[in-house]
Amino acid sequence: MKIPWIHHDSHQSFYRTPFGAVTCQHRVSFGLSVEDGEEEIYQVALRLWTDQEGEKLLSMRLVESINNQQIYRLVFDLPSYPCLVWYYFIITTNTSTYYYGNNPHQQGGIGQVYLYQPPAYQITVHKENSLVPSWFKSSVMYQIFVDRFFNGSEDGRIMNPKPGAYLYSDWNATPSYIRDQKTGAIVQYDFFGGNLAGVIKKLPYLQSLGINLIYLNPIFESSSNHKYDTADYKKIDPMYGDHEAFQSLCEEAEKLGISIILDGVFSHTGSDSIYFNKNGNYPGLGAYQSTVSPYYPWYRFEVYPDQYDCWWGIDTMPNTNETEPTFQGFIIHDEDSVLQHWMDSGAKGWRLDVADELPGSFIKALRKRMKEIYPESILIGEVWEDASHKISHGESREYLLGEELDSIMNYPFRHILLDFILGHFNSKEVHQAFMCLYENYPRHHFYATMNLIGSHDVPRILTLLGDAPPESSLSKEEQGLYRLSPEQKKKALKRLTLLSLVQMTFPGVPCIYYGDEAGVEGYSDPLNRRTYPWGREDQVLLTWYRKIIEIRRQYDALSTGDWISLPIHEDIYGYMRCIECQRDIFGENKKNNRIFVFINRSLHQEIPLTIDVASFGDQPWMDILHDSHEFSVLDSKLNISLKPLEGKIIVQKL
Repeated sequence: MKIPWIHHDSHQSFYRTPFGAVTCQHRVSFGLSVEDGEEEIYQVALRLWTDQEGEKLLSMRLVESINNQQIYRLVFDLPSYPCLVWYYFIITTNTSTYYYGNNPHQQGGIGQVYLYQPPAYQITVHKENSLVPSWFKSSVMYQIFVDRFFNGSEDGRIMNPKPGAYLYSDWNATPSYIRDQKTGAIVQYDFFGGNLAGVIKKLPYLQSLGINLIYLNPIFESSSNHKYDTADYKKIDPMYGDHEAFQSLCEEAEKLGISIILDGVFSHTGSDSIYFNKNGNYPGLGAYQSTVSPYYPWYRFEVYPDQYDCWWGIDTMPNTNETEPTFQGFIIHDEDSVLQHWMDSGAKGWRLDVADELPGSFIKALRKRMKEIYPESILIGEVWEDASHKISHGESREYLLGEELDSIMNYPFRHILLDFILGHFNSKEVHQAFMCLYENYPRHHFYATMNLIGSHDVPRILTLLGDAPPESSLSKEEQGLYRLSPEQKKKALKRLTLLSLVQMTFPGVPCIYYGDEAGVEGYSDPLNRRTYPWGREDQVLLTWYRKIIEIRRQYDALSTGDWISLPIHEDIYGYMRCIECQRDIFGENKKNNRIFVFINRSLHQEIPLTIDVASFGDQPWMDILHDSHEFSVLDSKLNISLKPLEGKIIVQKL
């Protein structure tokens, strides 16, 4: 059977307009082209689906024929409520029924013909006026794991060490977990002594780097070094300082134009906490000790008291019941709620740990209260996938529909770039993956994603870029001892300059994981949580980070300008950032910029590029990374070349 040529491209305005996510009740035009062939077309239908209303089958109208192609169109008003709309096409002929849907990778753009029900295209329908505060979109963020950043104590001693804690005398020692050999459970936590006073003392360093937003890993009291097992939501861990130390941090940071956001760990607490009190270390009755405890409704017991719902089966982290009114009141609604307490103390927002394990109703209530306390506050969610259509625990999440998150941790950004730089993706595949996010995310969210290339939950980026042996091939002891060879490190550093170049010039909010800018190496936790190497930083890399962050600040287009993806060569990925008008997409007056960004991932090949710039006039362009070298426009073409592992930022002189 000869399958007829059928075509739809959700990235092209001829086939769907407007592009991407839209607001409620927006009118969308759909187009499909079908070749004139041997089969007679009886009907072309658009099949739409929403979870709320189910299926709609709408007949499309033949509007014109172009070069032996019949063009069918339909205009449809999207629902009046936030949701995801899914669609594909059904083409019925005198002999067969064909379906045209999304491509097998479900990345949008050009789809394909199927003989069965195909994967659908997605349209994200979001609330109107659900914008992200502009100060956040222009930020450069820095993530700090406090124990490993800097000890600011005047005498250099570790503050208020916990009973049984393992304390390092050598700041540069290798961290490790001390586990029970039979169960694998952690029996002793190690500490280096970083504290909030240390963060305060290093604020000038962060300012010099170009940072204006700090994300702190959890700082509330807990028995661990990572603090994801909260013991008291309203108390700073004594090893880090106290309430006054946090207030001082916020005040001193604000003087330097730096904001502070906190890590909110609300899906679970610690078993060794005021609320659960399994170890009996706190006064009063915890949920583990008595069913009459005021905290008992916060948890789900299967067989009281020793069998209870806990995070990933780890019994030191009992899960909370976030829909329990007294828990929501304590975290969100009470006069001195956790939100109110810390935002009154200076916090400008929160990062939600494991957002996909929090009910949507909880996130909505939390965000609503945050905005009442401080309208310009920011709520970031830990989401590892495309956040527009995430499903967790059987629930379709509504993170980006207008009532939940302002931003998400953009792990897909990291995965895409790593796959490209390490040779697993070519530039076309990078383009398709980024275009998928661009199409699915509301515009204001795409420009506010937390763009990271390192975090406390993944191996250090330098180790991965140096082609280190797979983690699974080494024992824990071997992982702790492993260091890149000089040749590996040289390659890794060149690759990191390319990734950080993209990170600082791509739509979204770049986030540096402490120490990445200084050349820290390490496999997964705990080796990715090594101390910051004060006095042993890679100064060349540090200078590079300062330079690229300054360039981001210098050119408005790099934070708010339009973005056009350019998969120009298999080994070269690039894009254009541009502001064509004095008033940009966020309603702010901006300087006109037109900027090309390119990176060459090839280890050995210099690659020439010819770029058609006819629509931009004949003004010269300059390479701002390399002594502002100028390129003339000849016959409406811009000719450049990229050396192996080289990146360029080419700015038009206006």
